[in-house]
Amino acid sequence: MNQERRDFTKGPILKELLRFALPVLFALFLQVMYGAVDLLIVGKFGTAGDISAVSTGSQVMQVVTFAITSLAMGITILAGQKLGEQKPEEAGEAVGSGICLFAVIGVIMTICMVVFAGPIALIMKAPPEAYDLTVSYIRICGGGSLFIVAYNVIGSIFRGIGDSRMPLITVAIACVFNIAGDLIFVAVLGKGVAGAASATVLAQIISVVISVVIIRKRDMPFTLNREKIVFRSRVIRRILTLGIPIALQDFLVSISFLVILAIVNSMGLIASAGLGIAEKLCGFVMLVPSAYMQSMSAFVAQNVGAQKMDRARKALVCGIGTSLLVGIVMGYFSFFHGDILAGIFADSGETQVISAAADYLRAYAIDCLLTSFLFCFLGYFNGYGKTVFVMAQGIIGAFAVRIPVSYFAGRMAGATLFSIGLATPASSAVQILLCAGFFTFLLRQEKNS
Repeated sequence: MNQERRDFTKGPILKELLRFALPVLFALFLQVMYGAVDLLIVGKFGTAGDISAVSTGSQVMQVVTFAITSLAMGITILAGQKLGEQKPEEAGEAVGSGICLFAVIGVIMTICMVVFAGPIALIMKAPPEAYDLTVSYIRICGGGSLFIVAYNVIGSIFRGIGDSRMPLITVAIACVFNIAGDLIFVAVLGKGVAGAASATVLAQIISVVISVVIIRKRDMPFTLNREKIVFRSRVIRRILTLGIPIALQDFLVSISFLVILAIVNSMGLIASAGLGIAEKLCGFVMLVPSAYMQSMSAFVAQNVGAQKMDRARKALVCGIGTSLLVGIVMGYFSFFHGDILAGIFADSGETQVISAAADYLRAYAIDCLLTSFLFCFLGYFNGYGKTVFVMAQGIIGAFAVRIPVSYFAGRMAGATLFSIGLATPASSAVQILLCAGFFTFLLRQEKNS
């Protein structure tokens, strides 16, 4: 089976970017579905307490997944740059050393998530009615952390070599088996939250096993054998140098959303369940900008390696323009039809939960426009290798804007999910200004060099 690999250093920019981004988009859609199915089926066959538990637990697991995906971007960027420099064997060394690094990380994560599931649920202020269920969900899903790491690393490797189809196959396998598992464990056997978590872990295991079998039959642009899969301190340091700032930024941004969740959890079970549904919907709403962020990183990395900076900048403009068109549509539906969207995840009798979710979505609709700019900028800077700036702007947005705004909004008399939700677009606006300033700085630096 031949390995598809795209050379982003030549050809029509928008066409190449879209051809790579579409499989990434579908993979992200399935990834969001993967997490949303638990909430969807539990919402239809369970109670508000079940919804709250899956909502809080899946948010915690999402933070873990984002951190791993972001750290693995170090492999994507380094492999992409080495291929752009026409050094395929060094790209192979990056992949081999990365596999060793993330195997260790996966083991550590598994132990921590299982042991500290209870304290995590307390920190998240899980409502008393949903506390034990939340602990159960985190502990069961945490036990599969090694497989979360594995299939995210698989995705990062293939995006780095210009193949966005293999990550799509990986997540498609997981999504199909997760849906089947949820229907069996939750809808048929009535295992509730524990059943949803078990289905998630089982799907991850099956996905990784099948994906490895497929990969072994594929040709790679470099040799990947047992001799390559070793710890190389020089390569691992480079992966971590690129990946840690991205991971830290995404982790801290995710923490800021967990802070918002904790604030909302303290408002009661209805608000907690409503936010959980809204956040799942936001995952779908943000699919296109998220796909561009990942695709832009791989596209720009190859062109930076080939010293084609003007081509990288043109890709940024193409990404922002096409993403914005979709953002306008998503913003419209989120603002004016949030109740219909929320009804997908909740029983029609849960009118209060649906109303709370729609209230939050109205605020998020503004962010649909802003992230079209922000996410493309972040992908550009990641591919450029400017991951420290990406980390800095993310921390500023999270801790100087998002958390303070949501905290004070939550303390106001008559606080609503709409007022708390405004913290997110406020943060995005500040981050866009920072990105525009840094982009101008880099442009001047290039002209002067």
